[in-house]
Amino acid sequence: MARSLDSFPRPSVAVDTAVLTVVDGALAVLVLPPSEHLPMRLPGTFLHEGEELADAVLRSLREKAGVEGLAPRQLRVFDAVDRDDRGRVLSVAHVDVARSEALPPSTLVVPIAELPPLAFDHDQIVAFAVDWLRDRYREQPDPAGLLGEPFTISRLRALHEAVLGLELLPDTFRRSMLPQLISIGALERAGRGRPAELYRRA
Repeated sequence: MARSLDSFPRPSVAVDTAVLTVVDGALAVLVLPPSEHLPMRLPGTFLHEGEELADAVLRSLREKAGVEGLAPRQLRVFDAVDRDDRGRVLSVAHVDVARSEALPPSTLVVPIAELPPLAFDHDQIVAFAVDWLRDRYREQPDPAGLLGEPFTISRLRALHEAVLGLELLPDTFRRSMLPQLISIGALERAGRGRPAELYRRA
């Protein structure tokens, strides 16, 4: 005879979301300001009865950070038994990427390099989210669409350097990206320098 589900332990299920962006040439993440009881942390919430994970994520972003219009995807499950001192809580972490201008001015966005220790295991969630984004940017030209089109190769390289956190060789970067770009047949004339060709993603 099958055992009743009531005979199994029932950990709480939470969702936490790392919303990544680029601000002032640096990769950054949206966080909630510290409160009386908790240090800085990612937007998150507990899953309500009858609620799907995706709906809980959108609810947490809307209610906790005032952010709407995103479509976060699942990153991974964080299930360390001691991740929350209030009891056993599994977190289904999510990730999304947004242009900084698409986020409400009231949101707190902190550069990854300047993040203080976060609540729970949110430092680990951010680290996984950053690795996920950087893996995408190593081979593709701005796959998250952080740069408005059209753009120059130099602006594209600056964005990739911000995301990857390292300096890229201009000629090597150009050769790797050009096959994935389409010239729009126009030049950008800014300042006294040589006009730069404008591209869009293929």
